[in-house]
Amino acid sequence: MKICIYGAGAIGGWIGVGLAQAGQRLNVVARGATLDALQKDCLSLMRGDVRTRVPVNAVADPEALAVQDLVVIAVKAPALAGVAERIGPLIGPDTIVLVAMNGVPWWFLEGGFGGEITGHRLAAVDPEGAIAKAIPSRNVIGCVVHASCSLDGPGVVRHHFGNGLIVGEPSGQATPRVQKLVELLKSTGIDTTLSPQIQKDVWFKLWGNMTVNPISALTGATTDLIMGDDYVRGFISAVMLEAKEIGRRIGIEITQSPEDRHAVTMKLGAFKTSMLQDVEAGRSVELDALVTVVRELGELTGVATPFTDALLGLARLRTRQLGLY
Repeated sequence: MKICIYGAGAIGGWIGVGLAQAGQRLNVVARGATLDALQKDCLSLMRGDVRTRVPVNAVADPEALAVQDLVVIAVKAPALAGVAERIGPLIGPDTIVLVAMNGVPWWFLEGGFGGEITGHRLAAVDPEGAIAKAIPSRNVIGCVVHASCSLDGPGVVRHHFGNGLIVGEPSGQATPRVQKLVELLKSTGIDTTLSPQIQKDVWFKLWGNMTVNPISALTGATTDLIMGDDYVRGFISAVMLEAKEIGRRIGIEITQSPEDRHAVTMKLGAFKTSMLQDVEAGRSVELDALVTVVRELGELTGVATPFTDALLGLARLRTRQLGLY
């Protein structure tokens, strides 16, 4: 297969190493120090002290590559608009675009999903519709990542814990192409599940991290400290109940209570969220895909979101002061 990783960061690198180890020749679109590292050396994955190196064909310009069979997009949400501007040469009529990103994606209300708001363009994540135009929903397969990875340096990924991917068509259909993709990803050693409603899996992951991520960015606190404060945990629960009702109105039933989810989060211990890592590294934050879009969906479905609004306002103010939003 012709496979390209667009965004050889932590998650893209983790998936890429697995694909290369499974015998796939890997193309990578990268830039800056990452591009230099991949061209001079290999893509590396660290598990403890064990380092796995795989060769890749790293390029700066997608036009240097032909149309691909599979493109894995694994970038932070603020970078997606830039990817959309350049990704065209990689996508043909039959190209699968696997979107392995946090938050609510631009294709969330496609595939007949969303009830009364099916097909609505989400301005929070695709303001002008440019992303949807560049990456048509017919090419998209959704992906929810359940793994924690970080970068030791350019082209060097460190895997911490978790080994799961959930994938699915926006339509929920078990098409031949998504079944083949599941088998390919399983061959890498990644625990891969085919979802009958990938939007539900996207929303359920968001339900947990749309609160802890921005609160960690505001406070600098790890998850154990956030969850250990009764008032903060109560505020998080209030935001989660708003999101739970929004989910119900678009066809996603969450049977858990916020406290059920808190118990899972507390098991992570003193964990730095991805948004806190971004703040500490001076990178743009994924606030729109995690929180702004929830507020927008609240407006579209008629759900009041005062607690979500407060969280968004505070986090937006803080990250703007830092020049990260």
